[in-house]
Amino acid sequence: MPDWSLVSLSVLFGLTARWAVSLNSYSGAGKAPMFGDYEAQRHWQEVTYNLPVEEWYFNTSDNNLLYWGLDYPPLTAYHSLLCAHIAQLINPDWISLHTSRGYESISHKLYMRATVVAADLIVYIPAVLLYSLYFSEGSSKKQVSTMLCMLLYPGLILIDYGHFHVCFPQHWNTYNCVSLGFALWGVLGLALGWDLCGSLAFCLALNYKQMELYHALPFFCYLLGKCTRKGLTGKGLTHLLKIAGTVAASFVLCWLPFLADPAQALQVLRRLFPVDRGLFEDKVANTWCSLSVLVKVRNLLLPQTQLRLSFAATLLAVLPSCIKLFVHPSVRGFKLALVTCSLGFFLFSFQVHEKSILLAALPVCLLISEIPFISTWFLQVTTFSMLPLLLKDGLLLPYIVTSLAFLLISITLLSALEQTSEEDLKLKQLFARRRKHMPRFNAPLLAKSGYVLSVLCMAVLSFLSAALSPPARLPDLFPVAISLFSYVHFVGFLIYFNSIHLTEISSKKTQKKTN
Repeated sequence: MPDWSLVSLSVLFGLTARWAVSLNSYSGAGKAPMFGDYEAQRHWQEVTYNLPVEEWYFNTSDNNLLYWGLDYPPLTAYHSLLCAHIAQLINPDWISLHTSRGYESISHKLYMRATVVAADLIVYIPAVLLYSLYFSEGSSKKQVSTMLCMLLYPGLILIDYGHFHVCFPQHWNTYNCVSLGFALWGVLGLALGWDLCGSLAFCLALNYKQMELYHALPFFCYLLGKCTRKGLTGKGLTHLLKIAGTVAASFVLCWLPFLADPAQALQVLRRLFPVDRGLFEDKVANTWCSLSVLVKVRNLLLPQTQLRLSFAATLLAVLPSCIKLFVHPSVRGFKLALVTCSLGFFLFSFQVHEKSILLAALPVCLLISEIPFISTWFLQVTTFSMLPLLLKDGLLLPYIVTSLAFLLISITLLSALEQTSEEDLKLKQLFARRRKHMPRFNAPLLAKSGYVLSVLCMAVLSFLSAALSPPARLPDLFPVAISLFSYVHFVGFLIYFNSIHLTEISSKKTQKKTN
């Protein structure tokens, strides 16, 4: 049994870190005419409270879509409406139509911070606690350490509590903990064998943020593979129909106000997937942005060709892992497929934002007790890859403190740096086949050397980005350097996670244990 006093202290520590980061000024605060990310959240509450549902996603005299128009699925809108009803009880001026535009006050900032903490406490933190204590490997002390690492992952804290919604083509508002929390509940449901509950939870995640499509293929392949194994003419077919019914019912319930008029549903979809906005935006550490340093893909290819190219590249990147999961469905394989698919989407899909890397970070957090060294390394790089965005918001100090705290806890409590053997890295099967050709290959030494060099480079690039101004003729020097550095790492991690998933031997004993 876990030590509940340690569990309580870990949760309290995680909440304290979140609140401390939230004390930083909000992105865009006080800057007319858009007033930044803080205003986006407030404005959505204003719109959903004062306007009828049929006007939420349409451009009208009362709802200018160019001014922080809603571009998330219905569940996000319902959440904004719930927050608006509470805000109305406290101070109606916060959400009054038109006149509340750009509203900022200490009391309202406290309220907005409290809504994020409440969402964390209701959705994300309980899922982390349940997963860490009942599904992570090791002793009770190691389980609590895993929970603490997941709660103190710097990327999610800095984005949810230090940075609010940025006006980029693929939008990310705050409350990322809600969609990621629902996705984690979906993973827990499947791990427990409660496939209907897991499917429902993931549908809620998908109806809260469309970017959860990054995780959709592993859910689909795992459940379909599991049903196929039971037989698609008997129990398997019945189970598949139950899952399909659960998914259909959850979507109908979420979209019910928009289904009466097809024009409403189509407008919501247009707002969710604005494909006319280009291949990528800003300096994101994916293939297309990195390639543009040498070849201007956006200038060479037509928009529709770019869309088809990114679709084909993404499909090729995720297909091997999805096929393996379908043929050999297991919970461990499911977690690995979540990593490879979300990372494949991040590297190759259309319209990727820096913060989309959080979608790959979540499943890696689930593996931190099994593969602590690589998981810690990956999570550090994901936070570093968002540094240009964090510097814009004045989050240098929170970035340094949270990153060092996470590194310290991973090294001391999970012994991340000590677990670098071939067995610890889950590469024993892969290297066993090549041992004859590489008798002197030293995986632990190579892994540690690469990690130390990587951390040193991240520290140097962080210092240069914060302390120096780039040359006038190269204004994006540091963001591009960070992007390329992170991209190389992400490609390496994609190869690594694919390798351990595809070379993993599936046995009946393993299947029985994991399912």
